Amino acid sequence: MDLEAFVNKDMGELVDIRGEDPVRGTWTHSAFIPVPLTDNEPQLTGETYRLVSAAGRALAALDATADRLPNSYLFRSPALRREAQATSALEGTFAPLESVFTADEDAPGSAEMVEILNYVAMANMGFSWLRDRRPFTVGLLEALQGRLMRATPVEAESGHIRTGQVVIGKRTDIGRRDVPVHAARFIPAPAGDQLRAGVDALVQWMSVDHSQQIDPVIAAGMAHYQFETLHPFRDGNGRLGRFLIVLSLVSQGILHEPTLTVSPWFEKRRTEYYDALFGVSTRGDWDTFLAFFARGLVDSAMDTQRQMLALVGVHEHMKERVGAAGIRSAKAMVLVDLAVANPSFTMKRVCEQTGLTHAGATRLVGQLVECGVLAEVNPHHTPRYYAAPAVLDVLLRPEL
Repeated sequence: MDLEAFVNKDMGELVDIRGEDPVRGTWTHSAFIPVPLTDNEPQLTGETYRLVSAAGRALAALDATADRLPNSYLFRSPALRREAQATSALEGTFAPLESVFTADEDAPGSAEMVEILNYVAMANMGFSWLRDRRPFTVGLLEALQGRLMRATPVEAESGHIRTGQVVIGKRTDIGRRDVPVHAARFIPAPAGDQLRAGVDALVQWMSVDHSQQIDPVIAAGMAHYQFETLHPFRDGNGRLGRFLIVLSLVSQGILHEPTLTVSPWFEKRRTEYYDALFGVSTRGDWDTFLAFFARGLVDSAMDTQRQMLALVGVHEHMKERVGAAGIRSAKAMVLVDLAVANPSFTMKRVCEQTGLTHAGATRLVGQLVECGVLAEVNPHHTPRYYAAPAVLDVLLRPEL
């Protein structure tokens, strides 16, 4: 880590760390511990404040759209899978988006898909926690990270604040002979009391209503920076930190239905994203980071809203086609809802959602396949999976 880059001493402190390298022996270096967040907004330029205001309007428009829909919950699962794919790609875990939308939760099929679907389960855990009005705690963060890392190589080291040092990124101006810690772009707080105190302070800060002093968009950005800079876990910090953006907006009442997907936008701009975070720590440049952050929320909210409205149109069209086909089953519209809320599903899921027997579900699915509303996703796979092609077309449409 380039220690000379840390020119703004008000942002935190550099503390000594040391260790042993099997080849180069004992090394010493420094790690960065950010100062706790305060109740004051950072000083921002007029342009950044305008972006923050635009983000607030875009989020309000997205939430208003969700509130007007009779079944806004239908769009949560597709949004989460899209977010899961993009946020995992940012951390180097990639799977094609189409594969993510059609993946089997019970049999992911690959290590990459396990991690991606873990994100969906983690997010639903977080939303349930808020819905039950449980307090925001360190225990919640640990539970979320533990769920995210389930069935991965680091599962045994997960579910608790890390006990070892981690490093982030790699410098391009460093020689091969240097120890890895010197070659890192950023080194977060060492494990121990200072890290735990930093996480405790962040959780307490996020539990307080700052709306009278800090714009909610700015508060979400500040909390995101602080979490990523502390980097409190062995793995999964990036994914969990970006999830906390949405969780923060929901907890502040800015969003009521958590359909916002932010990571596709950040994933396309990963270098700028990491540079902006680093600039806060080294130079105290909140303005660049929060402008970038607000711009991301604007574009992400508008893109999510467009996708939501497109799915509403597809939903209505599917119901019209079912009606025109003369399908009389009262469960047909339940199956249409299922096809929107779940990009792919099995016959077992149809039985669970409709209450039909296997024979009845098979007959109904066959009718929707005949009229072109549904199609088999994997004809040679057991169990068979079905999807609505029109729904997948909307979800796979490139945006941003």
